[in-house]
Amino acid sequence: MAVGTSRPAERHGALLCPMEGPAPGAGGLGIDPDDLPDGLVVADEHGRVVCFNAAAARITAVRAADVLGLPLEHALPLEDLNGRRWWTLTDPYGGLATRVGQPERNLLLPGGREVLVSARYVRERPTGPLRRLVISLRGTEARRRSERSHAELIATVAHELRSPLTSVKGFTATLLAKWERFTDDQKRLMLETVDADASRVTRLIAELLDISRIDSGRLEVRRQPVDIAAAVGRHVQAHVTNGHGSDRFLVRIRRDLPMLWADPDKIDQVLGNLLENAVRHGAGTVTIEVAPATTAGPADAECDEERGTAVTVSDEGPGIPEESMARVFTRFWRGSKRGGTGLGLYIVKGIVEAHGGTITVERGPGGGAQFRFILPVGAPAYLA
Repeated sequence: MAVGTSRPAERHGALLCPMEGPAPGAGGLGIDPDDLPDGLVVADEHGRVVCFNAAAARITAVRAADVLGLPLEHALPLEDLNGRRWWTLTDPYGGLATRVGQPERNLLLPGGREVLVSARYVRERPTGPLRRLVISLRGTEARRRSERSHAELIATVAHELRSPLTSVKGFTATLLAKWERFTDDQKRLMLETVDADASRVTRLIAELLDISRIDSGRLEVRRQPVDIAAAVGRHVQAHVTNGHGSDRFLVRIRRDLPMLWADPDKIDQVLGNLLENAVRHGAGTVTIEVAPATTAGPADAECDEERGTAVTVSDEGPGIPEESMARVFTRFWRGSKRGGTGLGLYIVKGIVEAHGGTITVERGPGGGAQFRFILPVGAPAYLA
């Protein structure tokens, strides 16, 4: 963006920096710096501030009218984390003529407030004198939230890994040291415990990989025909095999279901998580209903709706408080104190959305939680 050094015009307490000409591809419209989400400070060839937009005024808590025309080092007295004056250290006007800017880094405003600063050196020609110094300012709040989220994730993972790994280490060390002292039944029990704890660690690692792929947009979906009714039946049978009564589950499969093209492993992951939540955190009968549904079609499609499959899982437990509904699909949300990482529903939402579907939660007919996800048919183009 080219910003002129003509006479400044003040607008709503911040400087309006006129464009030097029509912006390419912008239909000849200029850009008002106050419309930018980040702080913008521009100094001319003499190092004096000629632009200080509204975001910069908000971030620095300094009025634009108080700094326009001042030398940059006085208008924006930044220091690095070691207390050194930043503009003296970098010397943009007298330093190497080959430099083109400064990468973003944490610097300190007067009073110790941190701000993210990057700069671009605008020259009339390579290695020529500096014509303009363009500085971008951003607050650190978003980065701090991200850092807190990462720290919480690390703490959660460390906590969840410690218990099974301690168990694995303890049983294997005991077996290696005193193998002859145990009966075959005792050995089998300890090995089964080790196997279960190893599976728990494997599941946690898989969750972390899924979160990484979801956050980076790299979650791959390998579509193939999925018999969703059979998949529901397998998960219900697994819970019955693990000791839950068959009368705990009510399965309703509507007729004339459309053929669903989806990633079968990931759909199993979604179903497994929702059923596990209903069994562990809910009460009463767990109802699973599979029915045809309609979803919003693509914007350029001839039809506004397309066919899909809806799966609803509900229980008769205490349900989810109204004030918690908006946080159900966020990281680390736990509906009760019965363990878990709080990552499952976040992953479920990521998987459903990777299929182009939607998922919602509300209070069910029996008073408990009701989760409903809808997947578009998703048939390959050659079958459309």
